[in-house]
Amino acid sequence: MPIDKEGIKNIIPHRDPFLLIDEIIEMEPGKTITGVKFVNADEYYFKGHFPQEPVMPGVLIIEALAQTGAVAILSLPEHKGKIAYFGGIKNARFRQKVVPGDVLTLKVELGRLRSSAGTGQASAFVDGKVVCECEILFAMS
Repeated sequence: MPIDKEGIKNIIPHRDPFLLIDEIIEMEPGKTITGVKFVNADEYYFKGHFPQEPVMPGVLIIEALAQTGAVAILSLPEHKGKIAYFGGIKNARFRQKVVPGDVLTLKVELGRLRSSAGTGQASAFVDGKVVCECEILFAMS
């Protein structure tokens, strides 16, 4: 069931350099999803985000979580062909930094889904430790 980067591009409209997930390793469409981001030293944002001690920006971790959730929502037959937009973020917390070489595991458990909106509880992990968690709100069109 894994979905590679090319398969992800068939579901969501994001493209490099702003496609922030590399693969989906597990998914129950409309319910839960687990994605992966391999954090490489040559990522464009490391050139300016603490070049002497590179750290992945927290907003990009949240964006990666949102993209992962969007894959789960847009994989549902009733949402195919739609675009999922960020509707909001609640209770975002960053627990530790993400650096080059880390493998970011992105998990989203979707909550209420309607025809034009949805929610998800999202968590990002490195080596099994929570690095970020938040609630994501989606708007669809």
